[in-house]
Amino acid sequence: MAVFTELTRHEVEAFVAHLNAGDLIELAPIGAGIENTNYFVTTSAGAWVLTVFERLSHEQLPFYLRLMQHLARRGAPVPEPRGDATGELVHSLRGKPAALCTRLPGRHVDAPDATHCAALGRTLAALHAAAADFALVQPNLRGFSWWQALAPQLRPFLDAAALRLLDDELAFQQQLAASAAYASLPRAAVHADLFRDNVLFDGNASERLSGCIDFYFAGVDTLLFDLAVCVNDWCLADEAGRIDEARAAALLDAYAGQRALTAGEYRLFPALLRAAALRFWLSRLADLHLPREAALLQPKDPRHFERLLRERAAQPWHPRPS
Repeated sequence: MAVFTELTRHEVEAFVAHLNAGDLIELAPIGAGIENTNYFVTTSAGAWVLTVFERLSHEQLPFYLRLMQHLARRGAPVPEPRGDATGELVHSLRGKPAALCTRLPGRHVDAPDATHCAALGRTLAALHAAAADFALVQPNLRGFSWWQALAPQLRPFLDAAALRLLDDELAFQQQLAASAAYASLPRAAVHADLFRDNVLFDGNASERLSGCIDFYFAGVDTLLFDLAVCVNDWCLADEAGRIDEARAAALLDAYAGQRALTAGEYRLFPALLRAAALRFWLSRLADLHLPREAALLQPKDPRHFERLLRERAAQPWHPRPS
């Protein structure tokens, strides 16, 4: 949990007034997340989420915010950023970039079933389709180059077994990234972080997927990487990281019903599951060992993704074609 920048009510009143977003009624910090400062904001014009960006620059943010705007305007369940009178989406608070986005209804589901996974698969396919004609281009900034740059900083904190795992996996992923098969995978702007806590469901017995939030790790990458991130989080059978076949099939079948996977995607899915596990193992190690100051901060346990990576390497999982 993190609140890096503590805002006053007076600051937020001026901020929402500048955006013609109504009169401030309520302001509440959001403890979830470890990258940015977030507040729930209620005004006379509606419900919003105010984000102060702690790492991303003013120059980087147009990609994320324009992508969200692009998807929302195509009917996707995505927060829409609020522009000022000139249409600018990137604003400033305390000298840091900030954004105000619509707050979507719903709640996170901690223990998803096959129905939730199918809803996610359909929605993810729709996001990928809507992103196909998005004009801005920015690579996934937490991709292979970032893994290579971060790994040396983390080496002093790892034991011998973890170091072997890291070195072996980086070598495997480097070989994969250089292959013609990997180069042929379909690509577009992807979310790249669509964990359970970034998806909202609204309803009771028959729940509706009402929101996909937190696009601030998005970038142009393989569509398969986005799918792999989801399977690694939504479809776990146990703490060891084994895959729940029923939930994984529900997610992938629903996705493939909207966009059929290529033969190359089926073939490389085990490798991308490893890539997704490595990416989040490294980021959790960084949050634990290379932390930043925050009013609320509780790094997540990196051992979860270390176990997951070992399982994915030892027991490659191949989805069955729909």
